Amino acid sequence: MGYKAAAQVLPEDLLLAVQEYIDGEYLYIPRKEGSRRSWGDKTENRQQTKARNWEIRRKRQEGFSPRQLAEAYYLSPKTVYKILASREAE
Repeated sequence: MGYKAAAQVLPEDLLLAVQEYIDGEYLYIPRKEGSRRSWGDKTENRQQTKARNWEIRRKRQEGFSPRQLAEAYYLSPKTVYKILASREAE
């Protein structure tokens, strides 16, 4: 989410109309329907998380305990159990 100065982007009459409702406060304008992005579209976070979760499942099959995996990946044991229970990427 980027910050833009309304005075530089909006026509003056629209800016004055908006100021009638919100004068000097922040306003969030949501994306248009259909132009929303999914989580991780702009970065590699989704792929990295998927790879990490796959590795956690593999290490569990090799005999690592959920507690060991939680410590190794800096996660809570509850999060590790959720990852192990999920069927993603199988």
